[in-house]
Amino acid sequence: MKLYLAIPLVLMALLIAASGVASVTRGWVLPMNRRHVRAPHLYGWGQLVVAFALCWQLVFGLVISDSGIRAPGTLIGSVILLAGIVVMMVGQYAGGNRKSGGIP
Repeated sequence: MKLYLAIPLVLMALLIAASGVASVTRGWVLPMNRRHVRAPHLYGWGQLVVAFALCWQLVFGLVISDSGIRAPGTLIGSVILLAGIVVMMVGQYAGGNRKSGGIP
């Protein structure tokens, strides 16, 4: 396994997952995203899906060496990643009217 790819990918997935858990449980969004996010819970679920997709990509791209399952696995991971990004985008556009700069 290529550790120079795996370690940053796992750290990024953990940071995104931690931010997603904070958004889902408390409605807290990172300060740089507060102005744009209108539905923090939905945005948090999107972040959790993206973190899961990054881990999926890690497993199928770096850990599994069977070429028969590796390509479909990484393709499924890409679809999951795209779905998470779409959910995050919906969290930015949907929801109630929030005042800019306020804490949810």
